[in-house]
Amino acid sequence: MTKLLRRAAAVLALSTSLAAQAAYPDRPVTLLVPFPAGGASDMIARNIGARLQEQWKQTVLVENKAGATGTVAAAQFKRAAPDGYTLFVSSLGPFVIAPHLYRSVAYDSLKDLDLIMVAVQSPNVLVVPVTSKLNSLADVLAELKAHPGTLSFASSGNGSSDHLTAELFWQQTGTSGLHVPYKGGAPAVTDLIGGQVAASFQNVNSVFTQIQSGKLRALAVTGTRRSPVLPQIPTLTELGVRGVDVYSWQGVAVPAGMAPALKAQIHSALVMALNDPATQKKFTDIGLEMVVDTPEHAHAFQATEFTRWKTLIDARKIAVD
Repeated sequence: MTKLLRRAAAVLALSTSLAAQAAYPDRPVTLLVPFPAGGASDMIARNIGARLQEQWKQTVLVENKAGATGTVAAAQFKRAAPDGYTLFVSSLGPFVIAPHLYRSVAYDSLKDLDLIMVAVQSPNVLVVPVTSKLNSLADVLAELKAHPGTLSFASSGNGSSDHLTAELFWQQTGTSGLHVPYKGGAPAVTDLIGGQVAASFQNVNSVFTQIQSGKLRALAVTGTRRSPVLPQIPTLTELGVRGVDVYSWQGVAVPAGMAPALKAQIHSALVMALNDPATQKKFTDIGLEMVVDTPEHAHAFQATEFTRWKTLIDARKIAVD
């Protein structure tokens, strides 16, 4: 009798679990973004959230929790229940860069942030003011070699994707420049346009408008292929600089320990949201490239990126605390 009761209890528990998943979501879902409103991660989260809200007929909220290169929100997310009501939408920073920049962070990015999808990616682009005397990558390299450590490169902050791209570029070309960190991409681009700094590796989607309007001159992109929105601009590899293939990417994670069926359900909803034609057009028009991959591929990619950026950060002795 005891065995029968246990079996019945197990069947009941399974039925209850499946019923709960079938009803998901039955209350508002929060998309936690580890950066301020108005940035790329925020924009992507709000567009995805709008599509999910249409699918689920349930409120989807975006919560911005900025601080410490995304690690504050990542630590908060670690404590979220794996019930599908809190998702994490972020650029690569908290996933594969920030853990190497600080002496300690309050989460394990490979264990606590269950990356189920890389949603979009964008190469960086080497840009200079339109008034600059630097008209080509060859000009930049000549200046770096003639005056080591003096040509200024703006970034959105220590350890940012644009900063690390510059460090990788200097490493691979045997040169050195002057890193000028800003508190965000917007002030960096403003000073770049004004000529206060000489160059910068910026995400294509962040400076596409300024390139189009003639305020910035694009010299090379860091992708494995040319950017669809800047087809006239060669890659660094085409120009003879290898090993600087860099993409800034945006992913979606769920808390560790989520039931596989619920994780699959959320992934399916995300795929549908990102395959929405209006969403794709909005993203690709500004230089974002659709990825929309599987959890398996996302995990493998994260592990590769984690090792790659750790190696660079250790070699260049980069830290923020």
